[in-house]
Amino acid sequence: MTFYHKLGDVPHKRHTQFKKPDGNLYREEVMGLEGFSGIQSLLYHHFLPPRVLKVEDMGSAVTQYADYGGLRHRAFKTVDIPAGGDAVSARRVLLGNNDVTMGVSRPTKSMDYFYRNGQAYEVWYVHEGKGEFRSQFGYMPYMPGDYIVIPYGTTWQISLDTPDARFFVIESPSQIEPPKRYRNKFGQLLEHAPYCERDIRVPSDLRTFDEKGEFETRVKARNCITRHVLDHHPFDVVGWDGYLYPWIFSIHDFEPITGRIHQPPPVHQTFEGWNFVVCSFVPRLFDYHPQGIPAPYNHSNVNSDEVIYYVDGDFMSRRGIAQYDITMHPSGLPHGPQPGATEASIGKEKTEELAVMVDTFHPLNIAVDALEMEKPEYMDSWLAGDGR
Repeated sequence: MTFYHKLGDVPHKRHTQFKKPDGNLYREEVMGLEGFSGIQSLLYHHFLPPRVLKVEDMGSAVTQYADYGGLRHRAFKTVDIPAGGDAVSARRVLLGNNDVTMGVSRPTKSMDYFYRNGQAYEVWYVHEGKGEFRSQFGYMPYMPGDYIVIPYGTTWQISLDTPDARFFVIESPSQIEPPKRYRNKFGQLLEHAPYCERDIRVPSDLRTFDEKGEFETRVKARNCITRHVLDHHPFDVVGWDGYLYPWIFSIHDFEPITGRIHQPPPVHQTFEGWNFVVCSFVPRLFDYHPQGIPAPYNHSNVNSDEVIYYVDGDFMSRRGIAQYDITMHPSGLPHGPQPGATEASIGKEKTEELAVMVDTFHPLNIAVDALEMEKPEYMDSWLAGDGR
């Protein structure tokens, strides 16, 4: 959905000579989606982008999934997921399929190498910590509540300003963008959309490096990680323009859609990808029908697995679920408020909950790393009371 943006110096016409002060040419690079038919940007480099000194295979990047173990609702406690290392090395994938993976990262240091995902978009939801997202498109500060949306092909680093941080990470081989129903035929966000272009932060601080040396870039492609050592700094861009670049949207800028009676989950939708959507549950007023029931109604996920990452606040419909937990309600089973939650919600005027939900339209697998975090008692949480 990104709009046209220009940063730094670019020539008047694309694909024409653009010379350095010494008379040599800057090197133009077209970076785009869907061949030459999707959104793209043109970048102008000090050095030829393909220059690589060394190449080293660092092994497979395929997630190891466990036996599913029977259809049931699941919950995972991620508060104590191991911390350490940088953002990429600390990431642990917990759930996934061919369309999308989800996981958590708890880094304790800034990245001292560069990273590029050549096969997928990534969204890093900042749960805790502050710092700087750096790429060849420019630098952007991040803070809690930010969704950092990174197109594939972007070379980037995450730098920490705090001693530790926590991210919920979504990765997909498809483009991740605002839902089409929020946009007109020109791509502009419409009046009924829960956010607008003013809420989107784009790169504004372009820092250009023309130094030579040895610079490590780890590239994810074909489900493997390859270590490339460049003979120049990868952030050698003097200017760029186009529609393809990383951007940030804060969950705190999402304007909730409410009504007289309980609104269905699609009103919380924030982004969409191929066969999945991302939703934001934010503080909001409850339904205002005099006999309204604020708690969600029971529902069956038809061809959809529902994942919720609990960020903060009071999660009224879930018993035994705490901050940092992840729940997964698979297709084939109805789910809804646990005993007593519906009655307890009546008369309440608002909620302060904050959570990120991902609905997938193909079944999810459970990663081996997730098994040790599972809360096996979660399925029994609907059994309290007399069952009515």
